[in-house]
Amino acid sequence: MKEKGVSTYALKHKLKIGGGTYNRLKEGSPVSTNTIGLLCDFLDCEVQDVICRVKENENMEPQ
Repeated sequence: MKEKGVSTYALKHKLKIGGGTYNRLKEGSPVSTNTIGLLCDFLDCEVQDVICRVKENENMEPQ
């Protein structure tokens, strides 16, 4: 958002993202793929620009 010069206000109001969804984005908590798509469209970026995969448990065995 900083790189694109987008404020929190613009994100919440132009995308109609609620406070709960915004807080989840800010905290790195799970959000829907729809929200990620809206965010990428609004910021004119790719998915990998806004998310990354974080392994929660390095000791997990593959299934």
